[in-house]
Amino acid sequence: MADTNETLKQTPLHALHVSLGARMVPFSGYDMPVQYPAGILKEHLHTREKAGLFDVSHMGQAFLSGADPARALEKVTPADVVGLKPGMQRYGLLLNDQGTIKDDFMFSKLVGEDALYLVVNAGTKEGDFAYIAEKLKGIATLEPRPDRALLALQGPAAGAVLERHSPGIDKLTFMKVVRCTVADAPAIVSRSGYTGEDGFEISIEAIHAERVARALLGNPEVLPIGLGARDSLRLEAGLPLYGHDLDETVSPVEAGLAFALSKRRRKAADVPGAARILRELKDGPARLRVALKVEGAPAREGAQIADANGVGVGVVTSGGFSPTLGHPIAIGFAPPELATIGTALQVIVRGKAQPAQVVALPFVPHRYVRQA
Repeated sequence: MADTNETLKQTPLHALHVSLGARMVPFSGYDMPVQYPAGILKEHLHTREKAGLFDVSHMGQAFLSGADPARALEKVTPADVVGLKPGMQRYGLLLNDQGTIKDDFMFSKLVGEDALYLVVNAGTKEGDFAYIAEKLKGIATLEPRPDRALLALQGPAAGAVLERHSPGIDKLTFMKVVRCTVADAPAIVSRSGYTGEDGFEISIEAIHAERVARALLGNPEVLPIGLGARDSLRLEAGLPLYGHDLDETVSPVEAGLAFALSKRRRKAADVPGAARILRELKDGPARLRVALKVEGAPAREGAQIADANGVGVGVVTSGGFSPTLGHPIAIGFAPPELATIGTALQVIVRGKAQPAQVVALPFVPHRYVRQA
């Protein structure tokens, strides 16, 4: 959360949020909607059942250009950027030289375009952009685009809704990206999101943002959704949140994100922080990100994780009540020997030990529309 004394930035949809009765809170330097009159629980369940519209314009958008921007980007991420096909998006990790995580981000290669399209997290975007620009100085140029807004339409009805405003878009499958129009506004649309549900992220020029948002909200299936439900949805989906589950003390292997480490890059040992990462892949890390089913009160960030004997072994990094499952859930870190599914642990909530059990991620199955 931001300091309440600072001057908060506003997204292009700020006036719309206020008009819809949103409760606004400081977040990553922005005045953002945490919930609307329907409330977090209803917003969460509505997204799971129909479709929700999220304002994520506080995220950082940029284009990376140069003689070979894909090869250049591989200097700061362990992903296979060179092998990304046109019209596709990929999840990436921005690593420092020690092999720990500065941020996680998305990168896309649009058909017929040389530049890569990047989306980074709001709270780290200025530092990310400065880091990328410095590391790639002389071989690639990063152009931040604060003039663009970003909307996320998520839920099982998202495809049908967006098709009404962008004919043909429902043919996209998970992690595909295209330039198109949405409600007559030029847009970059990917079939992706941060809820575990089917959905789309829609990048448009800020001047079109409110009109497009109102057009989407005009569909009976769609409700506006705030940061509260966004967090509970991503937690159920088992998706890490930077600054909580990920930071510069965490490696990709510890975080359970080895899928983001390209096989080609591993073999070449040319990923940032290769010595640590390859050692952990071979010998195992000192800790692992685990998912916990919790009995009793929700275990929030910072709660201690203990073994069956009450000895502290780790800490909760994200936690709360799961509206879909009807009980508390949490994510945290524990030693590998206690990370096996079914392991009985405890969480310490307000000084009291409560039972917890290691379970598989995601807590709620993903429902992405994948290519047949």
